[in-house]
Amino acid sequence: MPKQSFKKEELHSLTSSEKDTLILGMQDEIHALQRNYEQLLEQFRVFEQQRFGRHTEKLDQITGQMNLFDETEFLYDPSIPEPSEEEILPAVTRKRRPRGKREEDLKGFKQEDIPAHDVSREDLDRYFGPGNWRYFGDDTFKRLRYIPSEKVVENHVVRVYVGTGGDHQDEFLRGDHPAEPIENSISTPSLIGAVLNGKYVLGLPYERIAGQFQEDGIHVSKQDLANWVMNVYKNYFRPFCARLKTELFTCHVNQSDETPVQVLHYAGEKADPSVKRSKSYMWVHRSGEFYRDRPIILYEYNKSRGSEVPLAYYEGYQGVIESDALQQYHILADKSPGITSANCWAHARRDFSDAVKAIGKTNEDAIKQSVAYKALTFIAAIYHVEGTLKNLTAEERHQQRQEHVKPLVDAFFTWAKQEVTLNAALPKGKTSKGLNYCLNQEKYLRVFLDDGEVPIDNSAAERAIRPFTIGRKNWLFFNTERGAEAGAGVYSIAETAKANHLNTFWYFNHLLTVLPELKRKYGSVDLAPVNELDRCLPWSKDLPEECHSKRH
Repeated sequence: MPKQSFKKEELHSLTSSEKDTLILGMQDEIHALQRNYEQLLEQFRVFEQQRFGRHTEKLDQITGQMNLFDETEFLYDPSIPEPSEEEILPAVTRKRRPRGKREEDLKGFKQEDIPAHDVSREDLDRYFGPGNWRYFGDDTFKRLRYIPSEKVVENHVVRVYVGTGGDHQDEFLRGDHPAEPIENSISTPSLIGAVLNGKYVLGLPYERIAGQFQEDGIHVSKQDLANWVMNVYKNYFRPFCARLKTELFTCHVNQSDETPVQVLHYAGEKADPSVKRSKSYMWVHRSGEFYRDRPIILYEYNKSRGSEVPLAYYEGYQGVIESDALQQYHILADKSPGITSANCWAHARRDFSDAVKAIGKTNEDAIKQSVAYKALTFIAAIYHVEGTLKNLTAEERHQQRQEHVKPLVDAFFTWAKQEVTLNAALPKGKTSKGLNYCLNQEKYLRVFLDDGEVPIDNSAAERAIRPFTIGRKNWLFFNTERGAEAGAGVYSIAETAKANHLNTFWYFNHLLTVLPELKRKYGSVDLAPVNELDRCLPWSKDLPEECHSKRH
């Protein structure tokens, strides 16, 4: 029956069958409106929580309570003996502040002895009376003084000699001097290192760095700073990152992620401020989370997010690549027989987490009865067991996963398939999206069970790309693609250095001291022997001690 409004007398004129049809149609409309209302309300609450709430997916923090599972069934163990009185009522002990903590915190800084703060003999006699006092001892304390950074002008003198006879008459011979990162530039390794550290570690835009120099009477422009960075990337960091990539490919497991970045001017295109640019992307590729001895984090800029990007980057690689279910990596695995694609369980729980957050902490009964909450309890149980396996070897972790984690994963997917069959979730809600995601990605979510080197999630890659996203809030965009590529290279070296617990400034300073020497010796860093480049790698035993220190 077509939609229309009825007056009272018109309703009386309808037959019983027509009224039934009208009521059933209105009932369907009400149900559809209710579903739309619930879906919009969920979207609003999720948006509100993402903007103003805590960004957490831990179930106890979402619901405000610790009972993640059915405690009675989950915790029951008759083999555990009854605790003793001493265990139930332990002696109350006050937590003492560790002795020597301040000494340890200040250890390694330059020390300066301040002249003793004494009391004059006249003041002593006046206070105690003449001869009524003696020296008792000293009270000592430490304070930390801040001194702004120091700039030193290096005056170099190169001795020049000329031949006055023999085979080299009238020829010149100059004294050898250290290779410069940028020839005929006032810059030094330490000065460029300070710029790199400011922009790519501390997230400062060139405007602020140049402003700091201006305050010290050093007149360098933003353009000067940008030129320095572009030069050192092209001549030194690009080939060094290629060496790091070779090392990355030796890792059986890699983890990847990507984030949007805006580039104003593309190569070969005329600058036009009126043209709205599409998103470009900064990709991150890092060694698997369990490779703690030699972690590697590499950034790559590309204006595309298509499958051709990982296909080109991982050409020749064999191993496992973990991602956040990006289809491009599944295509990579399909086209590359030696590559396996794994998915992230943190992403698997994200939609369920949003659904629970949308319900709100105050509605505890609704939370516990929701499908999303049940999904999160399954996943929380998986993470609970997985969290106990972090310090095991890959072989031990694989064995424990097969015995203890796999049954939980099997139970979760069995339950999820039943829920989808029963159609218990909202047709287009977060819960339904989460269930469909898990079932569609089941093959990839199970990969970690069969390989002890594969992490349960891709959180390590997300953490690796976070410094870039934080820095992006300060400088907003790259001007050109060349700048984006240079930024990717510097971020790669900075984040790999941090992952290896190096002091980033001193590591930049070391690289810009050694790599120019290799360029002068071999004509290009690309042509330097691998063993000489390897002495500069972040885990090399040949690095100077200052690279490992946090205090200078």
